[in-house]
Amino acid sequence: MLEEMGENQYNKTDPDAKLMVKPAHNLMAYNSQIAVDAKHKFIVATDVSSEGNDNQKLHQMAQETKAITHNEKGIFLADSGYYSAKEIDECEANGIETVVAIPNKTKQQKDRGYFTPKEFQYDKDSDCYICPNNQTLTKSSSTIIKENGTKYYVYRAESKTCKECPLREKCIPQKTAYKRISRSQYANTIEAYTQKMQSHKAKELIKQRGSIVEHPFGTIKRNLGWEHYLVRGKEKVSGENALIMFTYNFKRLLNLIGIALFRELIRAIKDNNLEQIRTKIALHIAYFYTLWLYCFKMIGFYELRVENDRF
Repeated sequence: MLEEMGENQYNKTDPDAKLMVKPAHNLMAYNSQIAVDAKHKFIVATDVSSEGNDNQKLHQMAQETKAITHNEKGIFLADSGYYSAKEIDECEANGIETVVAIPNKTKQQKDRGYFTPKEFQYDKDSDCYICPNNQTLTKSSSTIIKENGTKYYVYRAESKTCKECPLREKCIPQKTAYKRISRSQYANTIEAYTQKMQSHKAKELIKQRGSIVEHPFGTIKRNLGWEHYLVRGKEKVSGENALIMFTYNFKRLLNLIGIALFRELIRAIKDNNLEQIRTKIALHIAYFYTLWLYCFKMIGFYELRVENDRF
């Protein structure tokens, strides 16, 4: 029945929901995405998907954020769950700068005593790989197409070479005849991006990501008491998601500018006279931001953050 439906899982209660891995247990659920303004912690874009991971959402969320904010020079920060060479390549093709943490996928190999892919050097001129024993892995005619459409080219060594290699035990399992490496069609993007993420600027930006995006999620769960969707079906869930994000933004706005200035803002919108109120709001926020820093400094909190977190 699942094959006829073109699915590998089905939830009778909510057909749109999919199985997701959670820390405590697995459950049928939805995945909520948000893009957050780093300066004032507003949610500027949101989406709901039934995918169990985020690695096909980076370009979509970045495009939506760019369209909403009209910010052509913004930098988009994301955790390793969003890392995808295809998504990063699409962002770069559209002039979107990203800083995405690169997941460590080679730790398991290293812990088991095997060589990692980094120890196989790619020779661009000859289009081949050189192994730690200085042997060649040549490009074969076969390719691999992953679910997201990414093509991988296969490079392999000769069986005889691997059989006689003194480093075989550190390279392949006993029952494997030869070493094989797959190279993504986005390999050049991956190499350049890996180099970029080694920079001091990228490392400092990644440190900021958690404090930016976790602020709304923490506020929504703790202050608003919202921890799960109350409706079924992706369309209704998307509506509920939009409402909860709007509620967060509304409360955030009131916290920043206060009731009195909010009333002035509503009147300015009604009268189509936003220029003057924009300046007033900016000055208000800047004043209270400076005041907060002064108060933190007076109680020693500011110095603590400077010393420990480079605030």
